[in-house]
Amino acid sequence: MLKYILVAVISYLFGSIPWALVIGKLFYKKDIRQYGSGNLGASNAGRVLGKPAAVIVTVLDGAKALISMAVASLIANDPNLIAFAGVACCIGHCFPLFAQFKGGKAVATTYGYMLGLVIFINHRWFWGFLFPVIAFFVILYITRIVSISSMTAVGLEVLASFLIIHNPLFVSVCLLVIWAFIVYRHRSNIERIKNGTESKIKWMGPLPGEKK
Repeated sequence: MLKYILVAVISYLFGSIPWALVIGKLFYKKDIRQYGSGNLGASNAGRVLGKPAAVIVTVLDGAKALISMAVASLIANDPNLIAFAGVACCIGHCFPLFAQFKGGKAVATTYGYMLGLVIFINHRWFWGFLFPVIAFFVILYITRIVSISSMTAVGLEVLASFLIIHNPLFVSVCLLVIWAFIVYRHRSNIERIKNGTESKIKWMGPLPGEKK
C-alpha cells in the first residue's frame, strides 16, 4: 500500500507539470488559458501557439506518463503498480496542482501511457502503441475532428487490450478507466459534435464535397 501511495504522489506531481502553460509563457509570452478553448493541452497549444508548439507539448505531455511509469518500475517491478502510475499521471494532467487544478484532457499523456505499457509491461506487443496511433490518424483523416479521433482511438485500444493484446486484467481496467476519463473530459466537445459545431482541423484540407 505504501508503494502505491508513493507512486500516486510522484506520478500525480509529474502529471501536474503544465507544459502547454510553460511553453506558452516562456517562449511565446502567452498564457494559453486566456485563448482558444483555454485548455492546457496540445490541441489548444497548436491553435494558439502554432504547430511547433503543439508537437513539443504533445511529446512532453506523453513523456510525463513514461517518466512516471519508469519511476514506478524502479520502485517495484510490478505491472499493476506501473499501470497505476500512468493513471495517476493522467489525473495530474487533468487536475494539475501547478495550474489551479485546471489542465488538459489527457490524450497525449494517454499515448505516453500506452507506449509505457509496451516498454515496461508487454514489450512483445508493440502494436499496442502503433495501433491507436494509426487509428487516430485514420479517423482524423475521415472526420477532421480531433476530439472524435482521440476518444475513438483510445476506445479501440481498450477493446484491443481486453480481446487481442491480453494485457493483465488490472492493466486493461486501467486503460478503461483512462478512456472513460477522457470521454468525461470531452463532454463539451461531445455536445458540439451533436450540434454540428465542433471545430475541424484545416491542415489536412477539406473533406470531399466541402468548400475550401
